[in-house]
Amino acid sequence: MPTRRSVLKATATTLLAAASSAALPDLAFSKAPLKGGQAPGYYRLKVGAYEVTALSDGTVALPLAKLYANTTVDHAEAALAAAFQGAASETSVNAYLVNTGERLVLIDAGTGTFLGPTLGRLVANIQSSGYKPEEIDDVILTHVHTDHSGGLVAEGKRVFANAIVRVNRREAEFWLDPNEEKKATAAVKEQFAQARACLTPYIEAEKFEIFGDDAEVVPGFASLLRAGHTPGHSAIVIESEGQKLMFWGDVTHGDVLQFDEPDVAIAFDVNQEMAVAARKLAFEHAADGAYLVAGAHIAFPGIGHLRRDDTNYGWVPLNYSL
Repeated sequence: MPTRRSVLKATATTLLAAASSAALPDLAFSKAPLKGGQAPGYYRLKVGAYEVTALSDGTVALPLAKLYANTTVDHAEAALAAAFQGAASETSVNAYLVNTGERLVLIDAGTGTFLGPTLGRLVANIQSSGYKPEEIDDVILTHVHTDHSGGLVAEGKRVFANAIVRVNRREAEFWLDPNEEKKATAAVKEQFAQARACLTPYIEAEKFEIFGDDAEVVPGFASLLRAGHTPGHSAIVIESEGQKLMFWGDVTHGDVLQFDEPDVAIAFDVNQEMAVAARKLAFEHAADGAYLVAGAHIAFPGIGHLRRDDTNYGWVPLNYSL
């Protein structure tokens, strides 16, 4: 009497024989095209009762080692290589949207169409995050460099039609002063022209206001003058329910070398000596206060804490969200 095992074995043998004798169909292993692109660039967290949305304007490959000052190219390249960054470091451009429940405030405005195709994604990411540009009440600029103000306009028109643009007084006076423009190098002259292009539509629409040093910008948003990178470069501070976040602007460029070596400046600094002093003060303040900071050119979302280490300071990225 055949066993169950022998029956199964015989059946399997028959099926395999039939399969081997049948013509196999053509299996189409087509080459799927590369998709490119990334997921929408926003990251959300709560600071007390406030909702903060980090927004990516994109990244740009910069030869940071050649742009740093008060160091050598060889040393800077070695430090970047130790952090797995090549000769061209992909550098983030970040902006931040704060919803207090009473008003919607954008900190910095990205690059718009001024600085190439890998940037200029701020508006798309605002929309992906669930907001609309016309809902924004205020745009506060940490400073007027084009990677922070370029996104204010598109084809000469205001992108944030209902927003008031707010800039430190020193900053506005510098970038809108024809005499300062005359003294500038050719490369910086272009930045003056871009500053006018970005700010003028808001000035003409009476949607432009200045604030003083270390002053409240709008309710719930304080400023701290961190001059040097530009004359009116300012950090913007929010606090809610005992939690604090400081938007640093350009205290650092990148998240490697300048934390270990705060004396290292960068070619973009209007006054490198003052920028170094401002960075040291900002580092000390953040490490002592243990509050969150947000950097415009730290790897997205650019939010974290500063800690002291054996050399100088270390960057600790945020590891939680809303």
